[in-house]
Amino acid sequence: MIARLPTNLWVKAHIAKCSALGVPVGVLHRGDPHSGIVVLKLNRLEAGCDILVQGRNERGALVWQPALEGRRVEEPEADAFIERQRQYDPDVWVIEVEDREERNLFENPKM
Repeated sequence: MIARLPTNLWVKAHIAKCSALGVPVGVLHRGDPHSGIVVLKLNRLEAGCDILVQGRNERGALVWQPALEGRRVEEPEADAFIERQRQYDPDVWVIEVEDREERNLFENPKM
């Protein structure tokens, strides 16, 4: 089993990373500070949004699972999905990253 940081510290570290790179990032919803899962809204601006949901593999390592069948969607559809997730799990964290370069800066297994 892999040791895990509390979610709030993990989120803060990744927000600092994005900020240092000049990538706009914001917390849209704060979940459980210790163990809430994270939903990423990767806003590609004019190109639409990708939604990824945090999960763990069989070894406990972080993996990102594409939501909405992996489709890039318009922002209203992304927001509707996120609202459904929040209704289902109020402990979920929701992070929005605006990045035209199509990166997922939260995809660093060492953090």
